Amino acid sequence: MKLDKFERYPLTFGPTPIEPLPRLSAALGGEVEIFAKREDCNSGLAFGGNKLRKLEYIVPDALRSGADTLVSIGGVQSNHTRMVAATAAKLGMKCVVVQEKWVPHYDAVYDRVGNILLSRLMGADSRIVEDGFDIGIRKSWEDAIQSVHDAGGVPYGIPAGASVHKYGGLGYVGFAEEVKAQEEALGFTFDYIIVCVVTGSTQAGMIVGFADQNRAHRVIGIDASATLEQTRAQVRGIVDSTADLVELGRAVTDDEIVIIPDYAYPAYGVPSEETNEAIRLAARTEAMITDPVYEGKSMQGMIDLIRTGRIPAGSRVLYAHLGGAPALNGYSYYYKDG
Repeated sequence: MKLDKFERYPLTFGPTPIEPLPRLSAALGGEVEIFAKREDCNSGLAFGGNKLRKLEYIVPDALRSGADTLVSIGGVQSNHTRMVAATAAKLGMKCVVVQEKWVPHYDAVYDRVGNILLSRLMGADSRIVEDGFDIGIRKSWEDAIQSVHDAGGVPYGIPAGASVHKYGGLGYVGFAEEVKAQEEALGFTFDYIIVCVVTGSTQAGMIVGFADQNRAHRVIGIDASATLEQTRAQVRGIVDSTADLVELGRAVTDDEIVIIPDYAYPAYGVPSEETNEAIRLAARTEAMITDPVYEGKSMQGMIDLIRTGRIPAGSRVLYAHLGGAPALNGYSYYYKDG
């Protein structure tokens, strides 16, 4: 594979730590060893998170384009738009972020705290739009790009999650290479990698990276979109385009793309009681903070896969913690009593 041929603009501290989670492991019976790769601690930029790994490969293209404004889109509590706003601030660029009402959630302060507050604090022009959830290319985003043109600016568009972007999958190809090096230092390999999937490029990049190590089928995507077929199709497309980019040298088969749909209920961005129980368990055993939109659902999925024996005893599991904790502030009613 040829990842080194792509320019990378450093936004992160470097390789993220792998942390053992012995108390969580013990709480789930002690027969599966759980570790976390702390992508949530990857940078000093506005609490970091997985989107920065992707943006490192997108920023050089934005700079080459001569753009003065980054334009992106997400939900009201989007981690991605926070990271785009942070990147723009770090680069000295302007930023427009469209915040669509993707989530049927009505906490009184939902649109004034957490990620959206941070984006505004960093100077982003945050525009709330009434449209509902969709992981694809959005008209409101295209309209925002046009508005920058109309005002005499030079926009650079970054789609939701940085996913349907030519370079959107490259960061998590690099993640797989990083894990391999860390495994050599640890003296063992992980049996499963658990990752949340919505717009698709985090898992898609991992699949390509781990396909080069012939273990892509060990990347278990926990769907949080509740739009499984669209998400699966988007992951498939990003896998194929990214594999071509890095010259993987073979096709990735459908059975190497593993996405489990069982934990996305009741809707994107809305936690179930099981999600909330998973958030509390991770917090109370390991002080590891997960959110109700993404990581709470992948944590719920991992816990259930272990409890039901689908991840067998004796396994070592790497939980990819992608970040997102600021969104908790928009869900304070659920957690006001802990």
